[in-house]
Amino acid sequence: MKKSVFIIACFVVFLMAGSFKGMEQNRPSIEGTWELQSFYSYDGENITDTIEKSDGYRQVKMYSKEKIMWTRYVPDDPNGRFGYGSYRTTDSSLIEVIEYGDDEMMKALDTMRNFTFELVLTADSFSQITVDNDGNRTFSENYKRID
Repeated sequence: MKKSVFIIACFVVFLMAGSFKGMEQNRPSIEGTWELQSFYSYDGENITDTIEKSDGYRQVKMYSKEKIMWTRYVPDDPNGRFGYGSYRTTDSSLIEVIEYGDDEMMKALDTMRNFTFELVLTADSFSQITVDNDGNRTFSENYKRID
């Protein structure tokens, strides 16, 4: 009888482990290529304004398993912008550590290399939301998946 209970218990554990693995696979992944669509301004919690990107402005981010690269083109700016580094996500945050980039990015990296955002991620879109020291939402970049 003890042997039967042990076998049934092992079978139940095996089934439960498989169902948790399936749940993890259904969670959206940030891996892929994304293009900026808009910006939001917040009053601390709620969106107060949507700012569409200007004509010709493009910003693309690419996430691989552990690396990020982004590039930005602004029509009136003769200098392109780019950055490269590593990243990690949790259920609700995106942490980017930029290693190098264009001249302006390298100047900015003298003061800050780690960027932490609140993350809202679906299969086809994500928002990286800047939060102030008191935990209030201030600004977001909103992306759609292009690959």
